Amino acid sequence: MSVPFSADRTAEILARAVDVKGRSLWEDARRRLFRNRAAVVSIVLLSIIALLALFGPFVLAYPYDYIDYSVVSCAPDWWPDPSVLCNAGGTHWFGTDSVGRDLLVRTLYGARVSLAVGLIATLVSLVIGVAYGATAGYLGGRADELMMRFVDVLYSIPYIFLVIILMVIFNRNFFLLFVAIGAVEWLTMSRIVRGQTLSIKQKEFIEAARASGVNGFGIITRHIIPNVFGPVVVYVTLTVPAAILAESFLSFLGLGIQEPLTSWGVLISEGANQMETAPWMLIFPALFMAITLFCFNFIGDGLRDALDPKDR
Repeated sequence: MSVPFSADRTAEILARAVDVKGRSLWEDARRRLFRNRAAVVSIVLLSIIALLALFGPFVLAYPYDYIDYSVVSCAPDWWPDPSVLCNAGGTHWFGTDSVGRDLLVRTLYGARVSLAVGLIATLVSLVIGVAYGATAGYLGGRADELMMRFVDVLYSIPYIFLVIILMVIFNRNFFLLFVAIGAVEWLTMSRIVRGQTLSIKQKEFIEAARASGVNGFGIITRHIIPNVFGPVVVYVTLTVPAAILAESFLSFLGLGIQEPLTSWGVLISEGANQMETAPWMLIFPALFMAITLFCFNFIGDGLRDALDPKDR
């Protein structure tokens, strides 16, 4: 036996139905991302490292280039071996390097430089790679073949060799390092975007935009690029650590950041030379860089699962 609804009860149900709001795809992606514990922990750790890099050198007592020969190669204050401790020169939580500079300050300052290189080089590769790949995929035909053969030619040359050539020609300019690494990292980005563009450009909404009179530039910027955003974001999280590693490798070879400026690559290079007598000079910069690289990779995995649930 059915019980008839009263007018008030019917109005309440309708009001609740009106209040129910659907979730957008981006809201669903955000929820899935924050359910990934590894990605959330990585975001927190990466935020802490970024804040320490930005504000740590201003708070600590020593400038990054301050030299104190009374505390050369001193171990951290809590180091278990008392024979390598220094009683003079104040507090040094990470110890000092071979000329008496505070390693904590230099590690945080190196984080600032390495993260800047990674982010700006990734931005350069993002702009070039997305524009180039979307244009090649949309044009198709001979233009696509010619553009991608140029990418293949650049792929055949060792990318570190290209960066070294650029650094040597332009006298190892600090800001050129951003452009040099980004100008090499865009190759894979362009291939990813081209492949996505080839699968999108035959869709109905692209045909509708073309039929309504939208030109090629408008279709690429307003329809194709926004729809390849998901894979691009995932690859960006992998490009940042690749750029940091490239900068560290160049600095390790002496072709990157120059003294007294520092980066994780410079510190690791110095620590490798003193590994047997002063292992703390290698441990702390390498630990910071390893944590940062792991964080970016876990965030990339989380974004991949969040933006493409079929891959979960």
